[in-house]
Parts: sequence; C-alpha cells; structure tokens
Amino acid sequence: MSSVRTSRTRLLTAAAAAAIAVLSLTACDDGEGVQSEGSSSDASSSASSSDSASSGSDSSSDKDANPGSSGSKPTADGPAAKDPAGSGNGKNGSDNSGDSGKSGGKNVTCQGSNTKMVAAPLNRPVNHMLLTVTNTGSKTCYLYGYPAVRFGEAQSVPPVIEDSHPQAVVTLPPGESGYASVNLSAADGSGTNGNTEKSLTVYYQDRNGESLSSGANPSLPAKGVYVDSSIKVTYWQQSMDDAISW
Repeated sequence: MSSVRTSRTRLLTAAAAAAIAVLSLTACDDGEGVQSEGSSSDASSSASSSDSASSGSDSSSDKDANPGSSGSKPTADGPAAKDPAGSGNGKNGSDNSGDSGKSGGKNVTCQGSNTKMVAAPLNRPVNHMLLTVTNTGSKTCYLYGYPAVRFGEAQSVPPVIEDSHPQAVVTLPPGESGYASVNLSAADGSGTNGNTEKSLTVYYQDRNGESLSSGANPSLPAKGVYVDSSIKVTYWQQSMDDAISW
C-alpha cells in the first residue's frame, strides 16, 4: 500500500515537473524573447540612424564653414567688403560733410552784404580815386574781377585796364582789404563829356564775371568828383601799391 502511494507521488511529481517544463517552453515561445531581440535590433537601427544624422549635420557644418567653390563666402573684393554707398561714406560721411559741414571755413564771394567799401580821391596819381574793400564777414571771401562802377545816372560801366589783371584771385580773410583804382579823367584834358558826379554805385562780380545784384554805395566828397569819357578801372588787387600803379 505504501509502495503504491510512493509510486503515485513520484508520478504526480514527474507530471508536475513535466507541466513546469511545458510552461517554461511556452513562456519562451510567448514572444518575450523575440521582443528582446527586436529591441536590440531597433536600438541598433536607431543608433545607426542617429550616427547617419549626426554625420549629415557635421557634413553640413563643414560645408558652411568651408564653402569651397560654391561662391557663397564673400571675399575681400566681394560685395560684403564694399561700402554700401559705393564711396566709403562710412567714414567719409563726416569727411564729406567736412567741406559742407565746415561751412564756417568755406570761402564765399565778396559782395555788399559781407564787405565795406570806401572811395577816396587821390592827389597822386592825379585824377585817381582809390576803392578799398574790407571783409566784414566771418568767412574768407574772393574778390573777383573788377569793380563795375556807375557814377550818377550813367547807363554803362567804364572799361577795365586789361594789363592790371592780377596773377591770382584776390582773397580776403575776415578783416583784410583789397583795392582797385579808378582813373576818373584824362590828366591832359583829352577826355570829353566831362561832368561832376556826387553819387557812386559799385557792383561786385562773381567768378564768371557777372555783376552781382548786391552792390555798395560809398560816399563821395560833398563837392563831388569830375569824370570824363576817359574813365577806366583796374582789376581788384591784393595790395594798394598795385592798385594805384596804373
């Protein structure tokens, strides 16, 4: 009896062991093992893709840093190296405004608004009158050409002595003076149509020799000055001696 129970117990134990073995095999085939291998494969694939993406990114970075012959990198002579204005105005803007910006030092034309004129008859040379123009402005002015003088109601201006033409334009810094002389009449009495004038208007000229509208009205002696047809003037001179030498 005891022997039979022992046999049954062994059989049950063996059956249980077999069942456990079957269950183990079933567990091995339930896909978990396969899933594990699949995860490894996917991880490997993902790592490979990541490496590839990283490689692509590195390649792109290298291309941006070293464009080679792509033409995308500006050179020293390329547009990026040039001034947008095309004339170097980055610095030159202040330089260019230099001449226009430094208007306080820019030379202008001498005229009635920035000068004072004095007319003084001379004893020597005889029948001569000296015109003195003084710069009363704050800027240096150019005294162009010669004085266009009109005595009284004269309809025309007297001619200029061509030989008196200076070698350079008369330049008057503030406070400085320029000169011209007027030969009022012929010393030998050869002039005609002489008469005494008591008023004088003097017009300045621009660099083109045109008379400016802004003139001067220097005073004459109360008795006036005698003028005849031989009247003529000199060009403006830098010195008084040059003016009265004609």
